[in-house]
Formats: sequence, C-alpha cells, structure tokens
Amino acid sequence: MDMPSVAEERRPPKLLKARPKVIAGRHARPLAINLRQLRALIAVASAGSATEAARRLFRVSSAVARAVSALEDALGVPLFERRSRGMVTTVYGECVLVRARRIEREFDEARIQLVARGGVSAAQDVRSTFASILNGRRLAVFASLAEKRSMAVVAREFDITQPAISVTVKALETDLDVPLFERTARGMTPTPAGAIVAFHCRRVLSELRQILPDLAAIEDHLQGSITVGALPLARTQILPMAIAGLLRRHPQLHVATVESPYDALAASLRSGDLDFILGALRGPSTAWDLVEEPLFEDRISVIARAGHPITRHQPAGIAALHGAAWVLSRRGSPSRELFDRTFFELGQIPPIPAVETGDLAVLRGVLLESDMLTAISAHQLRYEIRDGSLVALDLRLDDTRRKIGIAQRAGGLPSPGAQALMEEIKAVVARSADYRS
Repeated sequence: MDMPSVAEERRPPKLLKARPKVIAGRHARPLAINLRQLRALIAVASAGSATEAARRLFRVSSAVARAVSALEDALGVPLFERRSRGMVTTVYGECVLVRARRIEREFDEARIQLVARGGVSAAQDVRSTFASILNGRRLAVFASLAEKRSMAVVAREFDITQPAISVTVKALETDLDVPLFERTARGMTPTPAGAIVAFHCRRVLSELRQILPDLAAIEDHLQGSITVGALPLARTQILPMAIAGLLRRHPQLHVATVESPYDALAASLRSGDLDFILGALRGPSTAWDLVEEPLFEDRISVIARAGHPITRHQPAGIAALHGAAWVLSRRGSPSRELFDRTFFELGQIPPIPAVETGDLAVLRGVLLESDMLTAISAHQLRYEIRDGSLVALDLRLDDTRRKIGIAQRAGGLPSPGAQALMEEIKAVVARSADYRS
C-alpha cells in the first residue's frame, strides 16, 4: 500500500462525494450482493486490515481487498478509510456491518437447526457453504422454489433456465450432504433440511433488502419497500391515514399490505417477509417469539342499519338481541369468539348467524340491505357510522375488550422506512379521539 502524504492524512474521508450514489442507485438490485463480499467486510472490520483478514479467512490478501472494493462499487459508498496503519470502517461501513453480522448469525442459526433437525453433520461449515455458493439472487431462487415447488414456475419468475436452478440446488445438497428437495410427479417438495434452508434464506433476503435503505437513511433520505401485515381492524382508518401521511413526506417509499388470517401473517413475519403486523394482539401464549406493542383498547359493538327497529329502544340490553337475524364473522375469528363468549358467560346460547363472512364489503352490504345485526369493532365501519347509514347500539360489551397494536419479530431490525411507518401509525392513534377508551 502506498504511503499517504501528510496533506492526504489530514483530509476528511471522502464521504460527501459518494453520497449522491446512494440516492442515484436506490433502484439497484440488492439481490446481486455477494455474500462472500459481506464476509470479507466483517473480517476486515474485525482485523483492521485486509492482510490480517486474509490470514483468518485462509485467502490471499489481494482477493479480500478485491471483494471489499467490489462491495463498495456495488453499494456506491466507501466502506473503509484506507490508512497507512490499516483500514477503518466509515459510517457507511458500520451501517452495512450491522446487516452483515445479522446475516452471519442467520447462517449460524441455520447450522444449529440443520444439525438438530435436518440431518446435517455437526462438522459441516454451513456459513462458508452459503457464503461461497449463494448471492442474494440465488437465495431468492431457492426460497421461491421451496414455496412454489415448481422449477418451471421459478425459472419463468427469475428469467433463468431450469438447469441453472438445478445446479444451485445440487451444489447446496452436495456441500451439505443432505437432500433438500424430493423430486415427485407433483413437483419439488422441500425435505426437513430444505425447509430450514428456505426459512433462513428468506430471513437473509430481508436483511439484504434493507442495506440500501439503511445507507440512504444516513443522508436523511427514506427509500425502499415496506410490507405490512394488515389485520381487519387496521385497514379502515389507521393504516390508510398513516401510509398517506408518510408518503406525503417520503414519496420514494413503497408500501405493500398483506391481508391474510393472523397465523399466516405471523408465519410471514417470522420468516422476514413482513416488516410488522398491525391489528389485534394475541399475547405471549400465541406470539411468544414476537414483540407486541399495544396502542389502544378496542371492544366489540353491535351495529345495525339506520332506522332498524331495535334502534328505537336504546339503550338496548342483551335480551333485546334474542330473535334478531345476524351477519357475523366466521367461527374462530377473534371478534366472533369474543362475542360468543359474552353469551356463554351469561349462561345463554350465542346467536346463530344467518350469514357468516370474513369480507367487510359483504358484511356492510348485508347490514345496509336488511334488518340483520352484526357484532364487530365500530372502527371497521367507522365511515358508515359517521355518515349515519349505520348505527352502533348503546350496548357496552366490555368483556370483549382486546388490545390493538403492532407486532414485530423478536430480535428483528426494522428498516428506516418501516420504523417511520410505525411511528406514523402511533401518531395517527395519538391524534384521534376515536382510539381513547
């Protein structure tokens, strides 16, 4: 390494020149990041020089230096200051280092799970296997194959050939010395080891996707994608208002919502496909590996159309509900279970609905076109209640109270955009009198 001049030593690190590259490169594909380069980053940061890092990695120093330089070129920022006495991470390097170390921990956890449940030998160096074979794109291909179970479908999705997919899978199977898929007439079924690898591939992909947004946030610029699991109560007002408010200030963010039953959303949150879930919290017995943050309490309301005969006898009692026709959420849904429990605790049989639906549009239409009643959070029909087309009966079902809030994966590190959306959600709740008990 050439010795810098005294004047060069006094110059500040060239961070400003690289800053526009982060913004200009915001649409770059993070899936192209090479995992071996991230491993080199960790080694150099720990050792303080490419030479010592190479010794620890059993590689030549020029190869380690090239790996770090290639990663800097891909990200468009300097990750190290090159000094006469070694290499020191820049603010950008420290930022990427956080994600790189989280990825290493995912591979360590994958090794533990593969040894415990996947039939892999404890002597296998799983971390090196993944780092040497896989970049982000190959991780995505493998995860997609485990989900879709069709090599032809995945080949079309990623615009690659089926033999290329076979080579990637075969290389992993050879290095791990276990089968990852069972080839059947119905497609590719993941083995226990394949399911473990796919799960941790998804988590690593989540970390890779956040690297560019993390770098942009250093410059007070929010970008990237946020994926929210939206449970029914959050969809009417809270989430739309929060998204609109956030995007007015940060238009280069992209927000996607996923509407599925809670169990499916929780599985996606655990695998890194979701940033967080917004809706009714389940508590530690169900969400033991999630971090739940309550925002307010909600309760079930009995709702009818304006002019319904029952609205003439307010306040209504439980007895007034007998004999009414009902449109309710499906059996097993949280609101239905809470409503049914109210009757059981009073020693009465819950109403048997004429209509069961999980679709809010169907429920709303049936209410407006009939004399049926429903039992649901008033927040979900807020606009119809506000314009007077629907009425929440003056009947407090306090035993149906539940906590509404945000659920995140324990140990997760949300992207700057996801963190900003969560803060916006909290602000929406804090500003509105609708969410005060």
